[in-house]
Amino acid sequence: MAGADGRALARGAGVVLALAMVAPAAAPAEAPRVRVRLLHSGAPVTVTTGSVQQTVAPHASGLRVDGRVASGRLRLPPPGPHRLAGRRYRGAIEFIRVGRGLDVVNEIPLEAYVAGTLLREVDGTWGDEALRAQAVAIRSYALHRQARSRGGHFELEADTTAQVYGGLDAEAPQAWAAVDATRGVYLAWGDAPILAAFHGTAGGRTASAEEVWGEPLPYLVSRTVPGEEASPDTYWRLQVGAGELAGIAAAQRSVGPIEAVRVLAHAPSGRVARLALVGRRGSVELSGRELRRALGATRLRSTLFRVRTAPGGFVFVGSGYGHGVGMSQWGARALGRQGADYRRILATFYPGAELRRLPGTARAANFAVEAGAR
Repeated sequence: MAGADGRALARGAGVVLALAMVAPAAAPAEAPRVRVRLLHSGAPVTVTTGSVQQTVAPHASGLRVDGRVASGRLRLPPPGPHRLAGRRYRGAIEFIRVGRGLDVVNEIPLEAYVAGTLLREVDGTWGDEALRAQAVAIRSYALHRQARSRGGHFELEADTTAQVYGGLDAEAPQAWAAVDATRGVYLAWGDAPILAAFHGTAGGRTASAEEVWGEPLPYLVSRTVPGEEASPDTYWRLQVGAGELAGIAAAQRSVGPIEAVRVLAHAPSGRVARLALVGRRGSVELSGRELRRALGATRLRSTLFRVRTAPGGFVFVGSGYGHGVGMSQWGARALGRQGADYRRILATFYPGAELRRLPGTARAANFAVEAGAR
């Protein structure tokens, strides 16, 4: 979701990305590997492979490895596992000098990446079909990012900027079962992997890509989402003091103590598009997304809210968690429990997208997704 939504287990804030249509391209000739930036650091990083421990730090001439000056790139080959920052990772690990710091990049087979990400996005108890749908969404998003990487030294981030990847320690039997059942399967539009955006809870209706990011995508349109009542984010309240809102307004100009919060416009899905913070010395307008960013995405869980006055400030009463585009994870859970298979779940949230299979991977039956399925 390029990401700034916070995420808790089984909530999944989703994927946010600066949007651009991917030029149609043939599916990869073989199951790819992906390159994931685990962290950027200006401080030394310790990595252990087997019984060998090394400390890598940025240096004016490149890298310093255990006190020895080396070139600006160090590769620890596969298969691993490599341990760093308390986690284990399969594949290769690379240390790359960037500016005054270094990037730590994990190069890993795509299917292992999906297995190491799945249970960081949804709960393993949600049922086979919801897990399979999420696995396909994760794989599709990774391929979409890879197609747009423009030759950089990584394609994905390991945090909410992209998808939350936890490495080998995040894998589990439920994750690998979903990966194996959908091996190589991804969503495409015009031969290109789609931007398979997802979020925690829609609050009853998803938002379109055009509404949220200003860029229409034919498979990311507003959809009704029943069955989210079990989500802890279906209904929420947030109390915010007038002083905190005054501080947010002051980023544009000082308007004094905030006396009212007025919603000026709603987006088609019902989310707040524009609002005004009204103070004693004037008012400041901002978008619902700007207010959410200022308050924190884990506090103001979505822009689907109403505002009430309260002693000393205001109460935001809302529904949903995340940007609201694409697949509602709690909605997918509900559909799975109602008997929908993963194909029907994906057709619901990405209408018109087609399921494809990467060449050389195990074939699954019946990849067709009915474009109009609900």
